[in-house]
Amino acid sequence: MAIKHVRSLNSGMTVEEFKEWLMRFDSDGDGRISRHELRNAIRSIGGRFSWWKSARGLRQADSNADGFIDDAEIDNLVSFAQKKLGLRIATN
Repeated sequence: MAIKHVRSLNSGMTVEEFKEWLMRFDSDGDGRISRHELRNAIRSIGGRFSWWKSARGLRQADSNADGFIDDAEIDNLVSFAQKKLGLRIATN
């Protein structure tokens, strides 16, 4: 199931659907999410304080500290999205 509307995010999704949704914000197509791209994703769901949340999300998820979230680090971002953004993401 592809995420088509923002309302779908609140009804729950799988980790794979979350990845697909997040990669829609990969504006330069490099397969990684920058802080700016994460900020745009947070804004798209009506998130407040998107600058602060994107910086915090990047810090929490970016385990190799390269300034980007790659596919191997998305699971770290799932935890942040569940706790800090209130997204329902099924991890099983």
